[in-house]
Amino acid sequence: MGLINAIFGSYSEREVKRIRPIVEKINSLEGEMEKLSDKELTAKTDYFKNELANGKSLDDILPEAYAVVREASKRVLGMRHFDVQLVRRCCFTSR
Repeated sequence: MGLINAIFGSYSEREVKRIRPIVEKINSLEGEMEKLSDKELTAKTDYFKNELANGKSLDDILPEAYAVVREASKRVLGMRHFDVQLVRRCCFTSR
């Protein structure tokens, strides 16, 4: 397995590489989410439901949905998800 891992990387390395663009997209939306009022942030739930009803997949809405969750967490709990937490969560959500 040493040679295969050296060429292709371990499973964990491949997963992090696959998820990294999603985390970067979530991070790029942070400023946009901070500008939303509480009412606008709450309205994102209906927006996501409509997007899914209109044929979008969970993977399509995942970065924006996570950006909303991260912002809600900052506002309500005063805690912001770290990138590593998003990577872990995205690994179980996105496929």
